[in-house]
Amino acid sequence: MTEFYIVRHGKTDANLAGIKQGTINTPQTYLNALGKQQAQNLHKALDLTGFDQIIASPLIRTKQTAEILNQTAQLPLSFDPRLLEISYGDWDGQLNADLEQRFPDYFDALIHDVKPSYAHVAFGETFEQVEARVLDFTLATAKKYPAQKIVVVTHGFTVRSFAINATHSTGLTILEPDNCSVSKLLVTPETGAQHLVYYNRAAVNHF
Repeated sequence: MTEFYIVRHGKTDANLAGIKQGTINTPQTYLNALGKQQAQNLHKALDLTGFDQIIASPLIRTKQTAEILNQTAQLPLSFDPRLLEISYGDWDGQLNADLEQRFPDYFDALIHDVKPSYAHVAFGETFEQVEARVLDFTLATAKKYPAQKIVVVTHGFTVRSFAINATHSTGLTILEPDNCSVSKLLVTPETGAQHLVYYNRAAVNHF
């Protein structure tokens, strides 16, 4: 059994401004003071004794979060592009509120986020494409490390995709988790069976 502890990165100025970060990697998408403090709080709450490694998305905000989490444990740290955030295509870097005003039919009015149909207008990744690369990462990593405890540091939509895959949900059934929350996933390497143990737990909880 492979254990994945999946962490969303800490908060950024782009998060606070309501910007669709997607795969942009500019200074406003780096951790701000609050994001660094969130990662530090999680570092104190999540004991990495007995863990084997950390695998993170290669963007700066996830690298920063991983480094803060790893400051005591000093686990092997690597980066995998399959853990990147969804690319919103032409909408990367734009204000979510402006996009919703211009394209209301492609946003859910309750949660103010894109519907799956957004992709053909924005020329972005589809929900299914992100879920597919996350599934590929999950199964390949479990097969390669069948008895490890692994921290995965990634992005909101990507964390959500892990949960969607494990629960066979679709669309907006599961929403993105909070910054620096933890979700736990168990995977049977031989069969690929997935079990979502918990989702979107904050650093005040025990893991």
